[in-house]
Amino acid sequence: MPINLKGRSLLSLKDYTPEEIKYLLDLSFDLKSKKRAGIKTENLKGKNIVLIFDKTSTRTRAAFEVAALDEGAHVTFLTNSQMGKKESIEDTAKVLGRMYDGIEYRGFKQKVVEDLAKYSGVPVWNGLTDEAHPTQGLADVMTMMEFIHKPLNQMKVVFIGDTRNNVANTLMRISAKLGMHYVAVGPESLKPSDDIMNEALETAKETGAIIEYTSNLDGVKNADVIYTDVWVSMGEEDKMPERVELLTPYRVDMNLIKRTENPNVIFLHCLPSFHDFETIVAREAKERGLDIREVTDEVFRSRHSKVFDQAENRMHTIKAIMVATL
Repeated sequence: MPINLKGRSLLSLKDYTPEEIKYLLDLSFDLKSKKRAGIKTENLKGKNIVLIFDKTSTRTRAAFEVAALDEGAHVTFLTNSQMGKKESIEDTAKVLGRMYDGIEYRGFKQKVVEDLAKYSGVPVWNGLTDEAHPTQGLADVMTMMEFIHKPLNQMKVVFIGDTRNNVANTLMRISAKLGMHYVAVGPESLKPSDDIMNEALETAKETGAIIEYTSNLDGVKNADVIYTDVWVSMGEEDKMPERVELLTPYRVDMNLIKRTENPNVIFLHCLPSFHDFETIVAREAKERGLDIREVTDEVFRSRHSKVFDQAENRMHTIKAIMVATL
């Protein structure tokens, strides 16, 4: 059947079928090729989009703004509203739904983005919550498709480190939906939640995916993708010493890349990344005796690394989401 996503929100990839996800990926490639060719499509001409950010952002904000403007939409960046302060989320959603054709939200609780969708009456897109990062997951798979020359159901994806964060949850979910082999590798205290794991395993029964967790670094063998993220998520800064102790054995260095036994393995990261000491946060941590690098600079800058292609693909997949749902 033809895929029609008009009017749909994207709160989590849990709500999308494998066919719908593949449709969004196909549309992403089509829109990317048109942008590269200088073809103006303006599918969103006359549309108004509001972006709400309760968490800081580089790629997500830039991607939404450029993607919307490429397609002819007008964008409002809203950070100083009364939402949740002097006005309820429900009331704010009802107001914004009268003025805008689509709403992006990036923040903490999943319930906020769900309430925006429930009360606004327009498509709402999750730009990141504590639970999920669906626009990132689509860009991740798009990048894999560009650089790994085999079908998705033959790819092995390994997420290493804090395997229960929002990016890892999303990567596990989309891997299960698309029939991929996903392995979470990290300490037991940071393993995926039972709820997310069981959901992925149930999906895998229908798609043929393989979903695994291990604390053993041997789990990286034969990986097509090594993926990691920062060891301390936004809002968890007080846990930095504990995380460094737990996760240092899982730092992605060239020895770990070689351990995959795949000379063509690619390295992915949602960014920002601590791969050197050129940031204030990394330098201050180092002064306290903490090396917070989740990946070495050698790997980050190597031929294996596709992190900037991946970052660019945020724009193309976000564009596809907005075009498809508006």
